[in-house]
Amino acid sequence: MINLKNRSLISITDYSKEEILKVLEIAEDFEKDQRQQILTKNVIASLFFEPSTRTRLSFESAVQYLGGSIIGFASADTSSVKKGESLKDTILTVSNYSDLIVMRNPLDGSARFASEVSPVPIINAGDGANQHPTQCLLDLYSIKKTQGTLEDIHIALVGDLKYGRTVHSLVQALSLFNATFHLVSPDSLKLPSAVKTYIKNAGLEYHQYTDLNEVIPIADIIYMTRVQGERFPDPLEYEKVKNAYILENSMLEGSKPNMRILHPLPRVNEINEDVDSNPKAYYFQQAKNGVYIRQALIAAILGLKS
Repeated sequence: MINLKNRSLISITDYSKEEILKVLEIAEDFEKDQRQQILTKNVIASLFFEPSTRTRLSFESAVQYLGGSIIGFASADTSSVKKGESLKDTILTVSNYSDLIVMRNPLDGSARFASEVSPVPIINAGDGANQHPTQCLLDLYSIKKTQGTLEDIHIALVGDLKYGRTVHSLVQALSLFNATFHLVSPDSLKLPSAVKTYIKNAGLEYHQYTDLNEVIPIADIIYMTRVQGERFPDPLEYEKVKNAYILENSMLEGSKPNMRILHPLPRVNEINEDVDSNPKAYYFQQAKNGVYIRQALIAAILGLKS
C-alpha cells in the first residue's frame, strides 16, 4: 500500500512512479468533488520568500476548499527574515504553529535543508532554479488529462531550459514514463548537463533544436516557458534572449490533432494572445489543475487520503 503520510516533497524524485500516479488518482477525486471538508482540524503554513501568484494562491485555495486554516507570509519583507532571522529558526518557529509547511525560497537547496530541520512535513513550492515538484505534478496531471496517458509522450520543452526549475522537475518525472524529449532553446539556455544525464541514464532520447517550428509537427505537448530575467547574473544576456521564442496561432497549422500547449505561467511574450482561443491551448486549465493536485498532496501527506 502506498503511504505518503508525514513525508516531505522536495524533489519529484522523492516519489516513485507508483506514488506519482497515486497523487494523480487522488487529484481526480478532488476534481469530481472539490469541497471535501477534511482539513477542518489542520493548520497549513505558507512561507513564500519569493513572489508567486498561481502557486501561492492555488495552495491557499486548496486549503480553504478543504476547510482548513492557513497562516504565513507572501514576501520575506513581511517576515522576521528581514530582521536577520535564519531559515532554520523560521522553520522551527513556524512548525510550532502548523501541521505542514509549504515553502518557496530563491535559494537552491533551501527546501531540502528546511525538511531536514523541520519536525513537520515540508512541501517545496520552488527553490531557486532547482526544483518545483508540485508544478511538475500538475503538469503530469494535465498531460494525462489531454493525452489519456503519460507513457511514450513526445514533449517539446521550449525557452529557458537552463534556469527553468519546472522543466528540470518535468524531465525527471517523464523519464519514468518513456518520454522522448525535444529541447528547444538558445545555445545559452540549454538544458543543464546533469538533467541531460538523467535522460541518458533512463535510456531515453533527447533532441536539441534552436528553431521552434521544427518541433511543432512532432510534439504531443508543447511546453512553453518564460525566459526568467530574475535568474540571469548578467542583464545584458537576458536582453539578448528574452524574446527568443514567440508562439503564434498561425504556427500551429500542421500540428497533431492531440497536441496541447502547456505553460507554467506567468507568460510574458512567449505565447501570443491569439493562441488563447485555439482549442489546443490548455495553460489556463493547467493552472486550475494545480488546485486539485495541491489538495491531493496536502491530504495524502496529512494521512487524510490514501
